[in-house]
Amino acid sequence: MATAGQKYIAEFIGTYLLVFTVGCNVLTSPEKTAANWAATSIACVLMVSIYALGGVSGANFNPAVSFTLGLSGNMPFGEVLVYAVVQILAGVVAGISFHGSFGGHGQKPFLLGPGEGFNWFHVLMVEALYTCMLCFVVLNVAKARKNAGNEFYGIAIGFVIVAGGYAVGGISGGAFNPAVAFGIEISSGSFGWGYLYTIFELLGAAMAAALFYGVRPDDQQGQGREGEDFEYKLPTRLLAEFIGTFFLCLTVGFCVLQKSPATPWSAAAALMCMIFSLGNVSGANFNPAVTLALLLRGADGMQANAAPYMAVQLMGSIVAGLVVRITHHSGTYGFGPPTPAAPNSFGWGPIAAAEIAFTFVLCFVVLCVCTTSTPLKEFYGLAIGSCVTVGGFAVGAVSGGALNPAVALGATLVHMDHGGKLVNGLSFASLELLGGALAAVAFRATHDVKDKS
Repeated sequence: MATAGQKYIAEFIGTYLLVFTVGCNVLTSPEKTAANWAATSIACVLMVSIYALGGVSGANFNPAVSFTLGLSGNMPFGEVLVYAVVQILAGVVAGISFHGSFGGHGQKPFLLGPGEGFNWFHVLMVEALYTCMLCFVVLNVAKARKNAGNEFYGIAIGFVIVAGGYAVGGISGGAFNPAVAFGIEISSGSFGWGYLYTIFELLGAAMAAALFYGVRPDDQQGQGREGEDFEYKLPTRLLAEFIGTFFLCLTVGFCVLQKSPATPWSAAAALMCMIFSLGNVSGANFNPAVTLALLLRGADGMQANAAPYMAVQLMGSIVAGLVVRITHHSGTYGFGPPTPAAPNSFGWGPIAAAEIAFTFVLCFVVLCVCTTSTPLKEFYGLAIGSCVTVGGFAVGAVSGGALNPAVALGATLVHMDHGGKLVNGLSFASLELLGGALAAVAFRATHDVKDKS
């Protein structure tokens, strides 16, 4: 077991590497094409540092993470305070390092604050929401009893930065970490905004702790033991489906309105993180087409759960769309065939082929990796999430690459007073449900349907 000194040194090293990488990406990647990889670079340094040092200090590297661990009873508050001091000190030293190394070559100062066209309310919303997502994933993959001993925790935590960085980096800078905020601010010689970011991020950490208790009743004191077969009740599973669908659709919405070229990559990361976090709570469907495929496959419990699952998934999408609308200048978006504003778009034929084919891919992979007697133990979230990378980049320019009736119909309903057509949302949902049904047919043709996990 590591000593206290070793833990603090590990936290310093991990936080330093994280903040130094943040600064290097911003200061040395002025071209848009290079900047598109910044969030992935930052996510990867967080991931590898977690794997390297998680066994020493727990690999928090973030005062908000330490705070959520304290609120959830996973860390004494005295240690939370010491960790936070070490992490912020490491962030400041890292900030001084990257400014000293790269800041004298004509780059603009790296400052905190709202992106162009946004204000502090927008910063509050996105920093709180994605810090919540980050802390929620940490609690579920690193502390939940049912996930004890897993090896996917590092990629699940790190790739929240892929989801949030591309989605809202243009709004707040995508800090999600008081050590990053203070490291940037103090090293750049500006003062006054780091504390606001910290307040927003700690609010997100508190939200994450509350949601964790909602979806993991077995982790509350006196309930359940590590490895115990605890069965979650329907309200808990529905809450998990709502949360996962919400963060998936939130990420899609922000990416679309920010015109991010990395939308499929970001959405795939959000899906993967939520699957790893909530897979052993609700099954982590987050998609009515997946739920239909599981129902037709004959998966345990789906006959009673399919309808409420689909309803709550749609609710999660609608709420996400409303939050995006509030936070992004009343922005909405929809799906559909050519319009006068986009006369060169693809028609219903190509749209149908795209949505059916790649929703099929997503649902078929879910059935194959999760519902046999030998399901994937560690990489199921990566396999399923990667289907969104596949379909999003392959046919995003054709249909938008929704691949999910909740995504398409929820966005359409929120977009209706801005020109959205309900028939388009229902048509997309029908195509995607057909893709899910075909996946169940293909699964039955290639597997023994009695072979259930």
